[in-house]
Amino acid sequence: MKKYVVASIMILLLLLSTGVTMAQDVVLEFQQWWEPELPEGSFRAILDDFEAANPGIRVETISGPYLTTKDQIIASAATGTMADVVGLDGAWVNVLWKQGALHSLTQAMADADYDDSELAAQIRLAGETYMIPIANFIYPVFVNLDMLGAAGIDPPSTRAEFAAAAEALTDPDNNVYGWAQPLSLEQPNGIQNDTMSWLWATGGSMLDDMGQPNLAGNEQLADAMAYIKSLHDAGVVAPGAFAMKENEKVEEFVNERVAMIINTLAHFTLIRERNPDLNFDITALPAAEGYDGPRGLPYASWGIGISSNTEHKAEAWKLIDYLTSVEGNTKLTSIANAFPGNVNATPDFIQTDQLFMTAFEIFQEGYLANEFTGLPAAEELMRQFDEPFQFYLEGEMELEEFLEIAQEEWEAIFE
Repeated sequence: MKKYVVASIMILLLLLSTGVTMAQDVVLEFQQWWEPELPEGSFRAILDDFEAANPGIRVETISGPYLTTKDQIIASAATGTMADVVGLDGAWVNVLWKQGALHSLTQAMADADYDDSELAAQIRLAGETYMIPIANFIYPVFVNLDMLGAAGIDPPSTRAEFAAAAEALTDPDNNVYGWAQPLSLEQPNGIQNDTMSWLWATGGSMLDDMGQPNLAGNEQLADAMAYIKSLHDAGVVAPGAFAMKENEKVEEFVNERVAMIINTLAHFTLIRERNPDLNFDITALPAAEGYDGPRGLPYASWGIGISSNTEHKAEAWKLIDYLTSVEGNTKLTSIANAFPGNVNATPDFIQTDQLFMTAFEIFQEGYLANEFTGLPAAEELMRQFDEPFQFYLEGEMELEEFLEIAQEEWEAIFE
């Protein structure tokens, strides 16, 4: 036994004499809601691959449901105890940024001499990136092919084509309409997904160059809102829009009472399960006539960020670097049925489903556009736009007045 002790001491002395130390692994805490939503063990396998490629770094996951994770991350940010790496929803970023809880990813990328040209999107505040979307779920237009086919109509590509299709497919006597637009004030995300999306599809913006509200006097926005009003005036929008929620428009589509909706890819499985005989396809959001640039795609995403309090910022960035690389991002988005945060990654599932293949083509030809991500009180901004918008659609308010009121409400929130 003494021989072993002596040998061990000699080895240790030799290591010390040559300047080699026995360092402990860096342990990164990674809090997110993704692991429970993925096939069991699949997320851990991706992290194991990262650890194998980065000896000396270990990742411990803190996983839970979305709402629980949100509450825990915001609470831990207030006490300075946030995990080293966190999964982020774009709606949380502004709050965490104001608390100083997030490390600048712009700085992290600069420190690592990282080329960000492959990233599909970055969420910036005050000119700095604080969140990178790494798995994206886009909102294209879903169309009922049987209804379009019966009317001899192709899936629309422009606003004029969409209006013509919606009118041809509307049959009030049989309670069938061309389009459904949910505008519930209780759940106002219809402003994001079903309203502003018409602006983004034509390359427009609801913000100015400084990231401030740009509603009043915004010609592109005014044109988009006037177009939507023309659809309501034509009677092609499903009744009850002002109280309708997102899940209700999906029900209308599934039951073939609505021919077209703007909808998330996450509902593919739901629609197929609810109506296996439904013959539907997807297409990019129609753009204004004459516009031939890339189309903005409304989206939701799994984002990622680094705690400002972590002592392991360089190692934390290595994890993000891996998850946004072609290899890591392909693995993650393949198991999540999501589109990549790396423009050169190609998830496996698009090879096995024609609809996903079409969606991926739409994704590659367009760009991710959700300007509510990162804004202060994003849901309240939607609500404050929704209220005067409804008066405008009802003909009780002029377009300019509606946008001026929304502008004032937004400016107060931004302040």
